[in-house]
Amino acid sequence: MTQSVLRILGQTLLSASLCGIAWAQNPADVVPEKMPFDTPYGPGIRLEQADQVMAAAHAEMAKRKWRLNCAVVDSSAQLVLFRRMDQTHVGSIDIAMHKARAAAKFRRDTLAFENAIAANPGIATLDDAIASRGGVLIISKGQIIGAIGCSGGTGSQDELIAKVGAAVMNAP
Repeated sequence: MTQSVLRILGQTLLSASLCGIAWAQNPADVVPEKMPFDTPYGPGIRLEQADQVMAAAHAEMAKRKWRLNCAVVDSSAQLVLFRRMDQTHVGSIDIAMHKARAAAKFRRDTLAFENAIAANPGIATLDDAIASRGGVLIISKGQIIGAIGCSGGTGSQDELIAKVGAAVMNAP
């Protein structure tokens, strides 16, 4: 098969996996009751709110003595706030922003992509997706107002800090 056919096939398989369809089942035979990942978009996070998210994430990083890059985007995946800790490696600057944007664009934490790739090795990724935890949605009043992406540590460190930041707005 040509490269483009393989890429399209891989994207189709990843899309099916990310929609909650079991890999062993024929996607044509499975019709979910509800739309997966259907949290509605709301108004974008305001700078004041993004500051609160970042302050919580930074406080947790300082407490643990971890150095990460963190980005907060609004509901349209546009950068609102970015913070780079001293001595954090520069390779994770773009990754932090990518994680935040992917979470907002696809209405799911980036852990969903990581799990889909782990369950189905060898499939291609969707454009703009990133199969690495650390991108977490920020939800207020049942609507996505943005996302936070963290990078620079292990996946579990990135995810923990992102969840701490998002929890400021995600609280009921």
